[in-house]
Amino acid sequence: MSKKPSLPRKTSAQKERALELLQKLYARYPNPHCELDYRNPFELLCATILSAQCTDVRVNIVTPALFRAYPTPETMAVASLQELEELVKTTGFYRNKAKSLKEASKTLVKEFHGQVPQTMHELLQLRGAARKTANVVLGNAFGINVGVVVDTHVKRLSNRFGLTKHKSNTDKIEKDLMALFPQESWTDLSHLLIHHGRAVCKARISKVPNDEICNHYGVSCECQKLREKKET
Repeated sequence: MSKKPSLPRKTSAQKERALELLQKLYARYPNPHCELDYRNPFELLCATILSAQCTDVRVNIVTPALFRAYPTPETMAVASLQELEELVKTTGFYRNKAKSLKEASKTLVKEFHGQVPQTMHELLQLRGAARKTANVVLGNAFGINVGVVVDTHVKRLSNRFGLTKHKSNTDKIEKDLMALFPQESWTDLSHLLIHHGRAVCKARISKVPNDEICNHYGVSCECQKLREKKET
């Protein structure tokens, strides 16, 4: 069993603000979901490994052929590395990703009877599976909330909405979010922030977004700074 991380203390006011934000995000995006295509935990594990430094759209283009050729850990474990590389080439860093897919599959077969494990500790034994990957798999394939996925969108919005003071340390950002939001919402939270980051609160801001959520909660947001600059 993995040890539960020690979380920072948050005030009741901070938690109430976070909960209100969560409710508004749910109202805006009533169906938060993982945008990687998958039919089972193994496919989600592979897709998440491939998604590093790659868009979900590109991964979803690549995985159908990959899973037709190697639909199970048993088949992928004995796959030709060269064939795996060719199948995942367009996702970037394809040599490392192909090795991760093959080695992770070998471990699944050898240590877990071909089944994707359902604990953080066990998932971290798989090549290519860091905490972010494990959070994706546990939360979406098994409905187990043990953490919050912190990708580039979640990192950006967590700072803009004043949910954390940490600019780039994903471990500390995750702990801040875990301390602020109810545990049952952790998987949805990442999807909600990603949806809003892609649709509205984007990385590059050319104009002030006229958005109720950003306007109300973005007190330390780059959007707010841009707004103030334009008003002076």
